[in-house]
Amino acid sequence: MTEPLRVRAGELEADEILTALREGRRVRIVTELLGSDHEVTLRHDGTIFYCDTPTTLHKHETEDEMRQCIENQGYAPTREE
Repeated sequence: MTEPLRVRAGELEADEILTALREGRRVRIVTELLGSDHEVTLRHDGTIFYCDTPTTLHKHETEDEMRQCIENQGYAPTREE
């Protein structure tokens, strides 16, 4: 199994995260919540995208849904329109 890609929230663009997921890599993102660091694991099984947080497992059926999750949760930098 390929080593997970480990980054801090905001270090990679959403496209870079999605590329890694499509390639079969897990992406572990360290994010701050209430003053403490927490790790979120993003993965793709070939059909479903998963976002495993310390409290919940989110499932997304499409890449667009996963992109929206990545952007809404602040895992990637905010795009300027």
